[in-house]
Amino acid sequence: MLTNRWWIYQRERFPVLAHGPLVIAFSFSALCYSSLLRGDISIPDLLPSLVAFLTALLLFLQLRIADEFKDHEEDCRYRAYRPVPRGLVSLRELGWVAAGSMLVQLLLALWLAPGLVGLLLLVWLYLALMSKEFFVHDWLKARPLTYMWSHMLIMPLIDLYATACDWWLAGEGMPSGLFWFLLVSFFNGVVIEVGRKIRAPQDEEKGVETYTVLWGARRAVAAWLAALGLTTLCALMAAWKVGFIVPVAMLLTVLLSFALITGYRFIKNREPKTAKRFELISGIWTLLMYLSLGAMPMLWSVWSVS
Repeated sequence: MLTNRWWIYQRERFPVLAHGPLVIAFSFSALCYSSLLRGDISIPDLLPSLVAFLTALLLFLQLRIADEFKDHEEDCRYRAYRPVPRGLVSLRELGWVAAGSMLVQLLLALWLAPGLVGLLLLVWLYLALMSKEFFVHDWLKARPLTYMWSHMLIMPLIDLYATACDWWLAGEGMPSGLFWFLLVSFFNGVVIEVGRKIRAPQDEEKGVETYTVLWGARRAVAAWLAALGLTTLCALMAAWKVGFIVPVAMLLTVLLSFALITGYRFIKNREPKTAKRFELISGIWTLLMYLSLGAMPMLWSVWSVS
């Protein structure tokens, strides 16, 4: 059945129930943070919240679909179990899904504020360049670090659009201090990217370039911890801008402690069970990071003045 095919695809490649809460935290906190920077202490309205959430969710879906096209040859060669190589869905069908999602995003932008279309086009343009590996595929493949940061730049662009659902609508221009929040988005993207590609030796797959394969276990863990550290510094600056630095510092201290313990245990035993914790911690880290910078300080501010 058609519906069943797509249900299986989303479960394997874009699990909505897993991504949904993170995207809600991402988009809603972006609106709250922008509003706090503007000095507006009020819960974001439903319409901009809905537009920011749906647009962000569909952008992440488009990123997944772009990967299906970009990695198709390697998937057919090394990962025949994935939905497209095994014939569950086709690239043509995914192309139509991407086109339909872009139409929805365009209509949402026009509905909320036509001026947002320019920012949406900017995100689409960067996504298109990413899908073509910036037309320097071999050069990027030979430089894993450059490959990673060039692709992670899409994160602050998505965040810029989400925050614009607040500041553009308010007609006040991009608020001062938003730069730190955008940097948090960039480094959070790096945390998730590295964390999901740290694997135990027995879990490595032929043709899959994990960071433990590219850099070795010690360097991969060091890179992940470094990304956490850089995110922390940017998050503290972002929190300082909205007067919420102490709670954020306390939260991140606890999370960093768990991360350090996990990194140490993995270096020591290289067990699959420990390796899987990197992706889990990365997801929890990102979720709580956004909530602590946007939703939590907004709710605290609203409660304080009520």
